Amino acid sequence: MKVRLPQGMGGGPSNMQAVLKQAQKMQEDMAAKQEELEAREYDISAGGGVVNVKINGKKEILSVKLAPEIVDPDDIETLEDLVVAAVNEAIKKVESTASSEMQEITGSVGLSGFPGMF
Repeated sequence: MKVRLPQGMGGGPSNMQAVLKQAQKMQEDMAAKQEELEAREYDISAGGGVVNVKINGKKEILSVKLAPEIVDPDDIETLEDLVVAAVNEAIKKVESTASSEMQEITGSVGLSGFPGMF
């Protein structure tokens, strides 16, 4: 029985070494990108700008700013809803940015270019 290696995997030790080098480079690139993403800060608003949330790439809320006109003691629920909406939008922004920028490193096929390695 013959074993068929995926295309690009044949060719002996030198080719395997190239694949391993490429995997190591990708891992280093991903670690660097992760650090960069975690250091970023994002400003997100809700309710037409009456609630502003600042979040970092680690998904830590850094600040919440409220416009004075949204603070109504008789309508706390609207304020709560706007804060929740702003925080959720901030988290989505961090996640979508991280996902799209990591995909630039791994390529559209993800890590499937290295079968059995990840």
